[in-house]
This record gives sequence, structure tokens and C-alpha cells, in this order.
Amino acid sequence: MKWLDIPPVWLAGMAFLTWHSRGPLGALSFGYGIAQWIGAAMVAVGLILMVLAVLRMQAHRTTPIPHMSPNALVTEGVFALTRNPIYLGDIFILSRLILRWNAPLAVPLVFLFQFILLRRFILPEEARMKEHFGAEFDQYAEKTRRWL
Repeated sequence: MKWLDIPPVWLAGMAFLTWHSRGPLGALSFGYGIAQWIGAAMVAVGLILMVLAVLRMQAHRTTPIPHMSPNALVTEGVFALTRNPIYLGDIFILSRLILRWNAPLAVPLVFLFQFILLRRFILPEEARMKEHFGAEFDQYAEKTRRWL
């Protein structure tokens, strides 16, 4: 069942909850104007972050798959902006779904999802990176934010 414990499955679960919390809520509605354009930009940025991160990881012959040990510490490209561009992309995509489906009651799911990503994936990954790369990872973590 470890193969189910990956961010896309968690994102799908959050999307499911978002879908079921949607609906017109009068004053709580996002509307369909500027919010939709912002949402479209968010998903575009999220997907670009993800693609650029995976390409950079492939160039370094390391894995983007959680729960696996990295072969290289990638610190350039989008990884110079954020230590977690793929997870940040996931957050942007969930935020877009909330806007697109007009589900303001689902906004807390963004924070829940961020917490899940942090506890289940990011902290263990950072521990593995610290173990493998030592001071090099410490320097990277000191100068590069976890999110933005």
C-alpha cells in the first residue's frame, strides 16, 4: 500500500473533497470573473514548476518519487526558488480547483494538504537529504525557502 502514499493520490483525495464542498453560497462565492483567471494562472504556474523540477531532476539523474533516496542534490533552476517546487505545484493546482469549482468551504483543505505534504513527504525527504548530503544540504536549506 506504500505506492498509494504519494502526493498525487493525496491531491486526488483533496480534489474529491473540494468537488463535494462546491456550490453557490451567495456571499461566500468566488464568482466567475477574476477568480477564474487567477485560478488558471495558478494551475499554469503549478504545472510549469512541476515540469521544470522533474526535468532538472532527470538531468541530475535523481528521482522525483517520494520515499526514495536521492542520487543528487539539485539546487539550481526552480530549486533555487523553492526546495519543493513539485509540492508547491500541487498546492497551486488544489487552489485552482477550489476557485474553479467555486468551493470556498474547501479553502481549509489547502492548509490541511500543505500539512500532510510537510509531515508525510517533505520532512522525511529533508532528513534523507541531510543524511546523504550533510553540510551541503544544510547550506541549501539555509538559503532556499521550503515553499516560497
